[in-house]
Amino acid sequence: QDEKEKLTWSDRIPGYAANFGLILFMIMLTFSAVFGVIVYRITTAAALSFSTNETTRSNVRVTVTATAVIINLVVILILDEIYGAVAKWLTEIEVPKTEKTFEERLILKAFLLKFVNSYAPIFYVAFFKGRFVGRPGHYVYVFDGYRMEECAPGGCLMELCIQLSIIMLGKQLIQNNLFEIGIPKLKKLFRKLKDERTEPKEMATNQAKDPQQWDLDYILEPFTGLTPEYMEMIIQFGFVTLFVASFPLAPLFALLNNIIEVRLDAKKFVTELRRPDTVRAKDIGIWYNILSGIGKLSVIINAFVIAVTSDFIPRLMYQYAYSQNGTMHGFINHTLSYFNVSHLKAGTQPENSLFAQDVLFCRFKDYREPPWSQNQYEFSKQYWAVLSARLAFVILFQNLVMFLSVLVDWMIPDIPKDISEQIKKEKSVLVDFFLKEEHEKLKLIESFIASDKQKRKSGTKGKRIRAASFCQFNRSQKGSFASFSSQHTEV
Repeated sequence: QDEKEKLTWSDRIPGYAANFGLILFMIMLTFSAVFGVIVYRITTAAALSFSTNETTRSNVRVTVTATAVIINLVVILILDEIYGAVAKWLTEIEVPKTEKTFEERLILKAFLLKFVNSYAPIFYVAFFKGRFVGRPGHYVYVFDGYRMEECAPGGCLMELCIQLSIIMLGKQLIQNNLFEIGIPKLKKLFRKLKDERTEPKEMATNQAKDPQQWDLDYILEPFTGLTPEYMEMIIQFGFVTLFVASFPLAPLFALLNNIIEVRLDAKKFVTELRRPDTVRAKDIGIWYNILSGIGKLSVIINAFVIAVTSDFIPRLMYQYAYSQNGTMHGFINHTLSYFNVSHLKAGTQPENSLFAQDVLFCRFKDYREPPWSQNQYEFSKQYWAVLSARLAFVILFQNLVMFLSVLVDWMIPDIPKDISEQIKKEKSVLVDFFLKEEHEKLKLIESFIASDKQKRKSGTKGKRIRAASFCQFNRSQKGSFASFSSQHTEV
């Protein structure tokens, strides 16, 4: 009967297939939401550009960026709640064998979905925005009427900073603080109203009495575990470390948020939640592996942010390889390429020009061959030189930071030296104590053995004495019987 109740691989395959399919669907849903916001940015920027108000036209980029980030924040908050419930349901249909396995699988699913949901818009701005725009005469269009959005003339680093700051601060303020206090209060009020409706007579009789402590504790929200608290800190740790090169104030805002959240969590655990059950734990479990993975990933991402998103590498390349006097004079002109206006497709030429004379050439930001070159509008040698320098910087930066982390880990041990020496002393004292106890036990056993041997020796001597006396008694009886028989024969 026990063998029939065990789940086999054929029983678990439907659950695993449902997990894989739904997780893939949720990730695609997140990417679809990001693409929807991109379409909103493109269409809104095009609509505002035709506005008759001069102020509106001059602030198109700021307006579109701010509203798009707010939309991203709302979508992230909504999908976070949905993904948490979906991850729990997907883990339940897997039917894990132990509670520890259930918790680990739940954490992995929830972290994967919330990681993609929280960082997908930021990854887009950091590494994909403005990379697929095309060039004059060969632009990339969306829905055959709108050009793909591109970065500001100064690059996407400032926009990345705005995106990261609004999403990070909004999640911390709304989700980590307001939701943590507001949702338990609402659930507590709902449960109280539900109990009053289901048991009106009992509540009426109990109103005359003072409520007992267990009645007050029953109204509180049940404790559901520390997974949400850990998840908040992990996502915040990702905001702080993954893109700290673009938003250096992120650790400061995280510190201020944590100072406030410590008091809010204390109030929540004391006044809003039931007393949790104490459970022994060796360490923080799978969260340590997630933190370690985010720490290593942050090194690579920050290297790409510095090398690809910012103009750090192109500026260094120009100053030390292309500048005639070793200064940054002429850097902007070096990053601009030429385009012949006559090569524009029909219907895409500007209707009017701000210049009085006809324009033959225009400049655009890219490293491409000029129109008078044999390979016109192809990537130039400067482009490939800058690209190789960027990749070399990523490799050098990653290995240098990893080496420094290993060096610091070796120089600063996990356990301080004085504490490790104290632990060694305690262990040596315990070993000496156990050895002394074992030595005393051996002595006691030896004394027992010695006393047992003495008792056996004394017992064998007594047996020998009794046996000798019994032999003498038999001999005396035999002698008397022989004399009696001899006397009888004589008679």
